[in-house]
Amino acid sequence: MNRPKLSMCNFLADLDQLKDFAIRNGFDGVDWSFAIKDLPQTPRQESDWVNRIADLAPLEIRYHCPFEKVDLGHHDLEEVKAADALFRRIIRLVSKAGAEYLSIHVGLGHDTTKILSWDATIDNLRNLVQYAAERGVKICLENLAWGWTSKPNLFEKLIRRSGAGVTFDVGHAHACEVVNSQQYTVEDFVSPHQDRVFNAHIYHTEISGIGHLPPQHLSDIRNRLDLLHVIGCRWWVLEIREAQGLLKTKEIITQYLASHLKN
Repeated sequence: MNRPKLSMCNFLADLDQLKDFAIRNGFDGVDWSFAIKDLPQTPRQESDWVNRIADLAPLEIRYHCPFEKVDLGHHDLEEVKAADALFRRIIRLVSKAGAEYLSIHVGLGHDTTKILSWDATIDNLRNLVQYAAERGVKICLENLAWGWTSKPNLFEKLIRRSGAGVTFDVGHAHACEVVNSQQYTVEDFVSPHQDRVFNAHIYHTEISGIGHLPPQHLSDIRNRLDLLHVIGCRWWVLEIREAQGLLKTKEIITQYLASHLKN
C-alpha cells in the first residue's frame, strides 16, 4: 500500500502555530477552509495572502469552500451570479497560490432543495469546472449528509454531467439516511467514479448540532479506510477541528497504516 498524505484543517488562526503543529505531529499538509469574511479584498491583500500561504511549505495545501447557502443552482438568479462570482474569485486566488484542488458543495446549509434548480446546478457547475481547469485547478464536489449529494445516484449524475472530481466525506456517508436505511452503501458514493476521488474527509460521523465526531476505535472506520485504499485516494483529511480529537484520529489512522504498509 502506498502511504496516503495525511492532512489537517486550518483550525489554528496563527499560521506559525498551524505549521508547527502540523509538522510536529507528522502531518503532510493542510486542507484550508476559506471563510468568506476573511477573504483578501484587494490585489495587494491577495499577494500578501499568497506569500503567507507559501510560508507553510513544505506542507502541501489544498482548499475547501464550506460556504452555507452559496449555490450555483439557486432559483434566484442574483444568488447564482453572486455564488459564481465568489467561486471564480477563489479559483483565481488558489491558482495564484499554485494550488491544484478546490472542494465545493451543493446545497450546504439549506433545509430544502426546492429553492434549487437541478439543471442549472449541473450547467453552472460544469462551467465552473471548465473555468477552473483553464487555470490549473480541479473542482471537486463533496458529498453531504443531506440533500442531493447525500444520495449516491444523484451524486453520480452531478459528477458525471459536470466533469467535477470527488471529495469523499466518509463521515457524511456514514450519517446519511440512504445508507442508514440500507437503500445504498457507503461504497456507492465512489464505485461509479473511483478514478475521480481526489480527496477524502475522514472522521467517524456527523451529528446535527454537534458536528464531526472522531472515531474511538479503528473498528469504527476500518471498512471506510479499506475503501479509500482500494480506490487509491491518496489525500486523507482528518477533518476534526480540535487538537485532542484530531490527534486521537491520527493515532487510529497511523495504527491502520502501520498494519497495511507491512503487507
